[in-house]
Amino acid sequence: MEKENSPEYVKTSLAAAMSLGLEKGSFADGVCLTGLNLLLTYQNGCAGRCAYCGVTQASKSCATSKKTFIRVKWPVYSIDTILERLKNSPNSFERICISMVTHGRAFEDTVWLTEKINSCSGLPISLLIAPTVIKKKEYIEQFKKAGAQMIGVAIDGATQQIFERYRGNGVIGPHKWDKYWEVLQYSIDVFGKYMAGVHLICGLGETEEEMVQTIYRAHSMGAKTHLFSFYPEANTALSEKNPPPLLSYRKIQIARYLINEKQWGINKFVFDKSGRLVKFEDDISFLLSDGAAFMTSGCPCRNSSLAACNRPFANERPSEVFRNYPHLPGEEEKLRIRQQIESLLPR
Repeated sequence: MEKENSPEYVKTSLAAAMSLGLEKGSFADGVCLTGLNLLLTYQNGCAGRCAYCGVTQASKSCATSKKTFIRVKWPVYSIDTILERLKNSPNSFERICISMVTHGRAFEDTVWLTEKINSCSGLPISLLIAPTVIKKKEYIEQFKKAGAQMIGVAIDGATQQIFERYRGNGVIGPHKWDKYWEVLQYSIDVFGKYMAGVHLICGLGETEEEMVQTIYRAHSMGAKTHLFSFYPEANTALSEKNPPPLLSYRKIQIARYLINEKQWGINKFVFDKSGRLVKFEDDISFLLSDGAAFMTSGCPCRNSSLAACNRPFANERPSEVFRNYPHLPGEEEKLRIRQQIESLLPR
């Protein structure tokens, strides 16, 4: 039997497969998927060894086809099947995101997929790229020529020390901190300011100050931050590590929104000697009016600034409190958020 390798085959999230009618299941009330996520797949897997990732070669799971990612299975389908379902099934998709893995064929296969999807889907395309295989700026230019609209770079760790510990030398991995920031700059140069974004994961050991500083660094370069809260993945080196406290994550969500969407400078945030964010210089109560600050952050929908890549339950289980809301919070949800951040509001 022919091996199911990219580019003819891709993985897609369980939520996307459900939305396309390829898998059985249903979402919680009020939740729907608006970003169609596609992930390159190869029999010999990803060359990365990231300590928290379920698809890395360092994962303890024995079979690549059975590995999970964000705690759920990512089934493999032919790209033709996915595009046929996309064309003929009612769905709520606003954007398609193709995620690379660190593999020798990933660049050329991503260009091929981008061209194919762009020729028939009608949806904007984002690419979550693997900087380790990007040899020069011309690679980014080829992505744009193929039809990509936006670029994402998953730096993940807020500091070089954390990056090296969990993605680089600490796990005998191939990734380099400076290379990721270099490729981010290439992406901004080619696609324009705020048409590139960085993924950052809260809870890998950074201080709140370090995370806010990194968000501000990316914003100053011309990149927005797509924020994640760490949640342990089974069969990885960090499977026993706890997520960050909810209040700590809410503080970083607020800081990200104020920097990216309200142009706050770093002087608007007050930190104590331990690097905890203890005060905002201005009243932040206005953030509760629509709750957008507490939604998933990512590449936008076609006709609004809300994230198309809304990743339902990527940061928590369905039975737990939303960390990133996949929709604008309702009145009851905003009341719960107010209670969660009460200590940060003026008295």
